[in-house]
Amino acid sequence: MGEKDVKPFGLKDKIGYMFGDCGNDFTFILCAMFLMKFYTDVMGVSGAIVGLMMMAAKFFDAFTDVFMGQVCDRSPVTKKGKFLPWIRRMCAPVAISSMLIFAFWFRNMPMGFKIVWMFFTYLLYGSVCYTAINIPYGSMASAITANPKERISLSTFRSIGANIAITGIGSALPLFVFQKNDAGNVVFSGERMFAASVVCGIIAIVAYMLCYTLSTERVKMKQVTKKFEIADFFKTIFSSHSLIGIIACALVLLITQNLFQGMNNYLYPNYFKNREAMSVVSLLGTCVTLVLSTFATTVAGKIGKKEFSIIGALIGSVTMFIAFRLHTHNVVLWITLQTIGHLGLAVFNLLCWAMITDVIDDMEIKNGERSDGSVYAVYSFARKLGQAFSAGLTGFMLSLIGYTKETAFDDVVTNGMYSVASLAPAIAFIVLALALAFLYPLSKKRVEENAVTLHGSN
Repeated sequence: MGEKDVKPFGLKDKIGYMFGDCGNDFTFILCAMFLMKFYTDVMGVSGAIVGLMMMAAKFFDAFTDVFMGQVCDRSPVTKKGKFLPWIRRMCAPVAISSMLIFAFWFRNMPMGFKIVWMFFTYLLYGSVCYTAINIPYGSMASAITANPKERISLSTFRSIGANIAITGIGSALPLFVFQKNDAGNVVFSGERMFAASVVCGIIAIVAYMLCYTLSTERVKMKQVTKKFEIADFFKTIFSSHSLIGIIACALVLLITQNLFQGMNNYLYPNYFKNREAMSVVSLLGTCVTLVLSTFATTVAGKIGKKEFSIIGALIGSVTMFIAFRLHTHNVVLWITLQTIGHLGLAVFNLLCWAMITDVIDDMEIKNGERSDGSVYAVYSFARKLGQAFSAGLTGFMLSLIGYTKETAFDDVVTNGMYSVASLAPAIAFIVLALALAFLYPLSKKRVEENAVTLHGSN
């Protein structure tokens, strides 16, 4: 790989890349946070069915993600590069398909129709449109810079972009989409949810176009022309210990993160009866990430990305175990514990995108060729599996504790919500720390050795 004769990597690239994930998450987080709530409370579909649908849909992603990864690797190099043109092509379809998920006007249709519509729109959004923009976006980091430290900064800014979306959605939307009914209970509004999806879709398009305009692909990426052999592809993928390790970590991370987000939609309005607190915890979680981002690159550079992520996961686990044991009704105490526990998510989220480029470098050294799009596609699919499993797990646990529209405020059910919201993440953080320690092999020393090897070969 060589460098194009363009201006050096700088703040403009970081901001542009930040807006890309901001665009991603103004639709993705919207669905992750509210799809389950929308279909259980507005459409009347059981949580188990919604969770099963989300899990089943991800098996389709096994094909669409790998296909899109191949499309990226085989895309011709234009003036804007290989990956950026896909951002412009797909930004509108992503936004429109996300809006269709929240079609509240079908709530009085037969149950079979509602389930089919849910499945169709979820596939259209997640497996087709979102895949076609997320795979090129994620692969693009390797084309923006080849410097490992600069890639850490891209990963950090990507997480900041995601947290801008999480803050906007998590802090503002609960105040808008949840309303008090005549009985004084906090209920979910389908009409307002659709309106929110339209606004978020428009913001996503603007963010994507800022990413397209501000980012520069300066590393010369070759167009893959070798015939695609599925057997060779999977042999290469699954012979990489580093890729298998990061996949395992991503699965656990997404399960933990979506349990946090998914259960908040039930815990705050039903257990604490406080929608405002739901907005506060989202804002505080973002503050933790933003503060951490100011020194994450420095700390990760000194002790290693893997090592720093393990520390964060252990802090998150201890904190959520304390929350489980206390079983508090004090919403301020709970928010404090959940905010500290958010460290377990924040550290790995800030660094994981730099870690996947480390994996791609490691595979290039081992196999002699670079396949950014295909490797990122496999990683993206693994993340989607984690999201799907957590959605299925959330739906299953809601059904297990007896949650329905009719039992939503029963004491037994709401206490069950608290136990799930505290104990499940505590266990998941422990598993994440173990996966990082024993399955992911790219320590600080090995990453630095790989960088030296690649630099010498260029």
